[in-house]
Amino acid sequence: MPLTIKVYSDYVCPFCLLADGQLRAAAAERDVIIEHLPFELRPYPTPTLRPEDGYMQTSWREKVSPIAEQLGVPIHMPTISPQPYTHLAFEGYQFAKQAGIGETYHSRMYKAFFQDGLDIGDISVLTELAEELGLDGRAYQEALEAGTYREAHKGALHHALYEAHITAAPTYVIGKTSIKWLLYKEQFLEAIDAELKQQRLEQWSTGMSCTIDGCS
Repeated sequence: MPLTIKVYSDYVCPFCLLADGQLRAAAAERDVIIEHLPFELRPYPTPTLRPEDGYMQTSWREKVSPIAEQLGVPIHMPTISPQPYTHLAFEGYQFAKQAGIGETYHSRMYKAFFQDGLDIGDISVLTELAEELGLDGRAYQEALEAGTYREAHKGALHHALYEAHITAAPTYVIGKTSIKWLLYKEQFLEAIDAELKQQRLEQWSTGMSCTIDGCS
């Protein structure tokens, strides 16, 4: 049975994008399923970041850009100011997931924001991206405008905050192990193997039993 890795992330988190390729590379070498779940870093009405502010300038110069260069991932600090809220993009993710292309949609949102510099808080932009992925653009746009998936998204956020107790993006839940921050391929493999080993030990332990005739 495949091991499920739950990824809590936000489309405006550069470290989520940088780690995504590392996770997929590790997953390709193990029997795992990746499940992305939303975690808005700054949900409305919390003010979003501005690229011209010192925090973002420093973070990109000292952390994001060096890691991106090391991994060979093309990424650019978006110039949209302030950064867009991501609830509409995540509502669109629910639409895409229902259509069976949730993971493809998820990856495209990262690239749209950090590589193409697109405003993923704009319904018209999101609709064009949905159509690019082969989704029904009209149905997608109408769903966002009507809030068709608003409650589903709110439910996913409630799960992240109050059931999974997520406090940072990215956060990876690998079996029973929760890990925050960007991981590299070898670190993912190490965590996956440790969890698989633990599961085998638990299965072996629970498989042992004793009766009046002896133990097995």
